[in-house]
Amino acid sequence: MGSDEQKVGIMGSCKRKLISVMERTNKLGRDDPRRIIHSLKVGLALTFVSLLYYWRPLYDGFGIAAIWAVLTVVVIFEFTVGATLSKGLNRGLGTLLAGALGVGAQHFASLFGQTGEPIVLGTFVFLLAAASTFSRFFPRIKARYDYGVLIFILTFSLVSVSGYRVEKILELAHQRLSTILIGGATCIFISLFICPVWAGESLHNNIASNIEKLANYLEGFGGEYFQYEDEENNVIIVEDSKHNKLSSLQAYKTVLTSQSSEESLANFASWEPKHGKFSFRHPWKQYLKIGSLTRQCAYQIESLNGYVNPTDIQVAIQFRRRIEESCKAISSESGKALRILASSIKTMTNPSSSSKTHIENARTAIDELKNTLKSGYLESSDLLGVIPDATVCCILIDIVKSVEKISEAIEELGRSANFKSAEATVSPEKSSQLVHRGIMNPVSDGECGDHVVIRVDDNNEADQIVGKSQANLEVKATRKLGEIIVCK
Repeated sequence: MGSDEQKVGIMGSCKRKLISVMERTNKLGRDDPRRIIHSLKVGLALTFVSLLYYWRPLYDGFGIAAIWAVLTVVVIFEFTVGATLSKGLNRGLGTLLAGALGVGAQHFASLFGQTGEPIVLGTFVFLLAAASTFSRFFPRIKARYDYGVLIFILTFSLVSVSGYRVEKILELAHQRLSTILIGGATCIFISLFICPVWAGESLHNNIASNIEKLANYLEGFGGEYFQYEDEENNVIIVEDSKHNKLSSLQAYKTVLTSQSSEESLANFASWEPKHGKFSFRHPWKQYLKIGSLTRQCAYQIESLNGYVNPTDIQVAIQFRRRIEESCKAISSESGKALRILASSIKTMTNPSSSSKTHIENARTAIDELKNTLKSGYLESSDLLGVIPDATVCCILIDIVKSVEKISEAIEELGRSANFKSAEATVSPEKSSQLVHRGIMNPVSDGECGDHVVIRVDDNNEADQIVGKSQANLEVKATRKLGEIIVCK
């Protein structure tokens, strides 16, 4: 009976582990279906190069060297096109250069006779290996060509050393180079033309997504930080320990560790050809600058998050109520500005003037906050209770400065990447209403080119339309009463 129970227990444990593995596998595939496609692409590439072994005519031509094609696919086929191109080109160029030098070194060493040949070959291996290894410490070479230098050292050593015992050194080098080029070309072709995953596009989307995460937190900060309830006519702070469970606000934490992935994506993106809206010389380094500023803002938010609903510090409620409106305005306006900036990156359009408007509103709220802090209330308050709220005020002021820097960096990106100008037109909802009511008539010609004529019956409505349009469009009055021309 005991052994049966143990078997049942073991089988149940194995079943639970199997179910857990299947659930994790399913979640991994659902989170990013491109992972499944990439796995199938690698399998396809390996099957294709295996024909060098399976098909007798190809095996007779390449021989045992065909295994290098299989190894090449395994080591260079990466998730993104840029990473595959980077490794493939590095491996191809490194193999070609090292093979040529290896054959040349072996031929030169043979001139010194049977006694001097191994000494000369050993000297060449030492000098080139040492020099190549030292070159890997240069930051630029380390970032872009490290794999190529590594392959260069490996191939040169194999060709030059094995050439000492192999008579047909040229045939050996040719077979090895040919199979490596076949494997690399197979990887690059499949990566480029079968469901390509672009490193540049991933970097572009990640930067915009990270900025949105900061916007989500700042827009929701005011509601989380300023929470009150009345208890026996005394105002106390609500201690809500569940605010950390709000994933929509805590998503900014992933921004703190995004540096390495952004740098890798930027490096791989520089290898990619023109694709979609991204040219070959797209300013990827500017994305790194924006990412660095975004992380700086995320670190400030991390400090700010530590003051949300503190449980170990007595809070001066009256002081908090005095700064509540200004602090909420600062965080909300900063979040709205970041959301607009993230949208401008996604759509590859220059940031609209509304982002600057939100930043200006945040500055105005800062001035009001400073006036509150200078009002003398601080002197009559309990210092220990005021310190947390005063620190929050300082962090919010620093966050606004970071938002301004992010805005400037995105504007610089727009100039470098030739982002399109944002076209501020009447909102689609408003346009549909006006057309439906018969008061908006599109016109194809006129004194200012493409424009629309809006006929309104109410002066207040006209003022609202003009106010919404005049920021980025040319607004002209007509001779007819109640008509407005909005020009692109």
